[in-house]
Amino acid sequence: MTFNQIHKIKGDQLIIDLPDSLKSSGKEVLVTIEDTSTIHEKKIELMKKAANDPIFLKDLEEINSIFDRSV
Repeated sequence: MTFNQIHKIKGDQLIIDLPDSLKSSGKEVLVTIEDTSTIHEKKIELMKKAANDPIFLKDLEEINSIFDRSV
């Protein structure tokens, strides 16, 4: 089971409220800490590249034509 949550950092600690399904003692969880401040910038950069990618644009045209035919 995977849960993704975004939390604000307060000082030098991060306190996470666990979902009920994980509140059993003895369970182990993997915690990955990722700085989300650059995630949006990376996504925007990838979208800019995709906007000029001929294969991506061809795929979009194909998808559009499928939806045009289904209406």
